[in-house]
Amino acid sequence: MTPEAGVDERLEVRRALEAILLVAEEPVEPQLLGQVLEVGPAAVESLCTQLADDYRRDGRGFVLARVAGGWRFQSAPDLDAYVERFVLEGRSARLSAAALETLAIVAYKQPVSRAQVAAVRGVNVDSVLRTLQLRGYVEEVARDPGPGQAALFGTTSTFLEKLGLDSLADLPSLGDFVPDSDTVEVLEQGLRPVPPAAEPAQP
Repeated sequence: MTPEAGVDERLEVRRALEAILLVAEEPVEPQLLGQVLEVGPAAVESLCTQLADDYRRDGRGFVLARVAGGWRFQSAPDLDAYVERFVLEGRSARLSAAALETLAIVAYKQPVSRAQVAAVRGVNVDSVLRTLQLRGYVEEVARDPGPGQAALFGTTSTFLEKLGLDSLADLPSLGDFVPDSDTVEVLEQGLRPVPPAAEPAQP
């Protein structure tokens, strides 16, 4: 094979990769991309990384991101405000605070039962969990081996996609959200009642 033929072949693989990812509705795993393109998964990873760097360097309005174990095109993070305005125009698609709290509990404690989530939140979570299931963010992943065999819930690949994560290991540590001891002390001081000022003694 001549050098020119090799360059043409690599260019075709690159263009084919872009075409596949453009029409894919979900992140595509490197193994599947390799099968379709007839190259190894390692070559796919290398090419996707190169493409991602090229798009980032060119300042495109989209990026090639590795999420949920695969690769996909998505809008550039700094343009989220514009995309959100377009997507949400005329309709409300945001999750409620209760749904976000419940989703966070499932994400960090999974697999977790409905009763365990309710114990953490202190309220019934049946309707909220149903909403999260309908949105595709959580699903039943197992059954508790104990009495009653309660359903255990976990997050889905859609959850990873929406957050732009490759795996649950990429979730930020809970310690990042806990204030340090100095901050707690300042907050406690601000919440302490101020004793009434002593009245001056009468002459």
